[in-house]
Amino acid sequence: MNDTIKLLTSHRSYRHFDETYKLPTEDLEQILAAARQAPSWMNGQFYSIIVLDDPTIRKEFVRLNPGNPHIEKSSIFLLFVADLYRTATVAQQKDTDYQIDGLDPLITATTDAALALENALVATESLGLGAVPVGSVRNYLPEIKTLLNLPEYVLPIAGLSIGKPIVEMKVKPRLPKETIVHYNGYTPLDYKQIEDYDDTMRKFGEARETKDWTQKFADYFANEPNRGVDDFINTQKIAQKKTDE
Repeated sequence: MNDTIKLLTSHRSYRHFDETYKLPTEDLEQILAAARQAPSWMNGQFYSIIVLDDPTIRKEFVRLNPGNPHIEKSSIFLLFVADLYRTATVAQQKDTDYQIDGLDPLITATTDAALALENALVATESLGLGAVPVGSVRNYLPEIKTLLNLPEYVLPIAGLSIGKPIVEMKVKPRLPKETIVHYNGYTPLDYKQIEDYDDTMRKFGEARETKDWTQKFADYFANEPNRGVDDFINTQKIAQKKTDE
């Protein structure tokens, strides 16, 4: 196993950081450079990274999202957004239509943002630091839009808290390979393997996991989805449905 694969397979999410640690500018620039070099469909680079180092803004993020205090206590917080605003501006300058009806442009931009975030995460860990992605930023999209002056055609996807960990974490077990990896077609699910994973996670004993994996997601998907995302996407002119005139 080479060093890169060893780094990837030893990933852990860190949520407790040394509040006195200041991320060197050079390290931040390396992380951003790695993120910007992520793969991108047609080299469109349909994402932006918003670096949040203003304590007031980060405190407001935590007020909106009190379950993630590390947003404020980490050394830096990066917000990754799907960004179709740049190409909308290009279309305006070229005096052409800007047709982004349907889901494909949004999926493309979301994928670009996610790939950039993963590159940033791996770069962070390669520097001996810790990080945790924050998808719950999607729970307060209108507030983020106002707070950060986001233009139309932009959708926050996830944040990334980065810092120097003060609590060591164990590598979390993943679902069995057989439930994730398929060859030449989709393999029927053996539910016994999912039940075995429940047992594996019980033995792992992570304090923040208060339910079995199966129960957690049975409960999650039994609830109404976050319709706020749908509403925000519509106001941002992303993935609009074309109406007959």
